[in-house]
Amino acid sequence: MSRCVFCRIAAGEESADLVFVDEVAAAFLDHSPLFPGHALVVPIAHHETLGDLPGHLVEPYFARVQRLSVLMESALGAEGSFVASNQRVSQSVPHFHTHVVPRTKGDGLRGFFWPRTKYESAGHAASVAATLAEAWHAG
Repeated sequence: MSRCVFCRIAAGEESADLVFVDEVAAAFLDHSPLFPGHALVVPIAHHETLGDLPGHLVEPYFARVQRLSVLMESALGAEGSFVASNQRVSQSVPHFHTHVVPRTKGDGLRGFFWPRTKYESAGHAASVAATLAEAWHAG
């Protein structure tokens, strides 16, 4: 069986608008974002759910999720963020991942039902990913 799409993205075998890749995790823009900057953080190694993620990876993985969540405010001008992860139900790719979504008051996100949007262009997506990547690497 071929590796899942998230494994291929993390390995650089599949294109994505990358924010960062390191020894623990990769982050890239969701191809169907709630808002520009909506990113997915995935562990480098394939684990289907949070429950499958080995204990020694939980802290370093979520430290990256936390950092990206904070960067949404400074890099994108968001007022906060929404961080979520589906476990099997509504998990479109069976590779554990965490959604990190920039938020602003009045953005229309309500409950767990919301419309998805698209980036204006491939260049727009690349620009948003580059902004987040620059903030990530700047420390």
